[in-house]
Amino acid sequence: MIMREMASPRTTHILIRGQYDKPGDVVQPGVPRVLPPLPADAPLNRLGLAYWLVSPRQPLTARVTVNRIWQLFFGTGLVKTAEDFGSQGERPSHPELLDWLAVEFQEPSAAPLGTGSDRRWDVKALVRLIVTSATYRQSSAAPAEAYQQDPENRLLARGPRFRLQAELLRDQALAVSGLLDRRIGGPSVSPYQPPGLWEELMSREDGAKWTAQTYVQSHGADLYRRSMYTFWKRTSPPPNMTTFDAPDRETCALRRGRTNTPLQALVLMNDPTFVEAARKLAERVLHEGGDSDEQRLAYLWHVALACEPTSHELDLLRRLLQEQRNHYRRHAEAAEKLLQVGESPRDQRFEPAELAAWTVVCSTVLNLDRFVCRG
Repeated sequence: MIMREMASPRTTHILIRGQYDKPGDVVQPGVPRVLPPLPADAPLNRLGLAYWLVSPRQPLTARVTVNRIWQLFFGTGLVKTAEDFGSQGERPSHPELLDWLAVEFQEPSAAPLGTGSDRRWDVKALVRLIVTSATYRQSSAAPAEAYQQDPENRLLARGPRFRLQAELLRDQALAVSGLLDRRIGGPSVSPYQPPGLWEELMSREDGAKWTAQTYVQSHGADLYRRSMYTFWKRTSPPPNMTTFDAPDRETCALRRGRTNTPLQALVLMNDPTFVEAARKLAERVLHEGGDSDEQRLAYLWHVALACEPTSHELDLLRRLLQEQRNHYRRHAEAAEKLLQVGESPRDQRFEPAELAAWTVVCSTVLNLDRFVCRG
């Protein structure tokens, strides 16, 4: 780490066979010859490198950035190996599109109404450009043959469909339930986590006296902050996020893998965050969804999935609701146990069996592929 440039930079040599005691030729600051040179008026230090990184003559920064943002929305970048743009990486699937997006990111050709005239390096403008495109707005519905021939949608012949990242899954469940705390900034928080995980890793008996050795759960609104504010201990990362392939942060990961395991379903059905979100969503449905079961089920479908349910889907939900009502009316203690999950207060105006039945219905919807997956 360098906090300040040296007044007289030390001489740097090529090291013969990488050995520090065998210096070779003296080298000067610069960039590989295959790339455009440093700006003529730039200092030969880190500031000059910063000027070079955002220079219009140097396309690499813009290409890497737009590829990563494309990967966020489509699941796979135009260059699949987002972590490697070198000779060992894959060639772009649409090289002209990648070039155009990079140039448009650096030097926009025209500014949309209301965005101002200078949109250089404007990430929000780039996001708007992508999500309003005809390519992104395609339906992900396609024949089975299309998915077999092009499983990763590299040809962009259909809309993207892939499971959301771990942090987005949690935030989405909190958002539809009304629990999400939308404050920006502030210290990290410690949401629900199974007890004893950090303590298992303590190497000393007096570990409680040291930093981040015992897990102290947050309370109140801090439990429902965006996942980006979750305190992250690299030796014991949040289990509900690592289950959904969140990296452990031991190393930088520019491309996450995606798995599909039974443990993920268990997290969505049993993790306190998701159970509590289902309960609060049930309260929201009972408050705002109308007077009849049909109205409330349609409202739930619209809030969670942003579409209208078919008659078959409504019928399945109606049958599930009635089954759960009958179950919890016979087992009042089970209803009370379910409604006690989470620290948010329960709305006492609703009968426990009724609220518990709707909680199960909401949990079912929050476990659907259509909720868990983009598209």
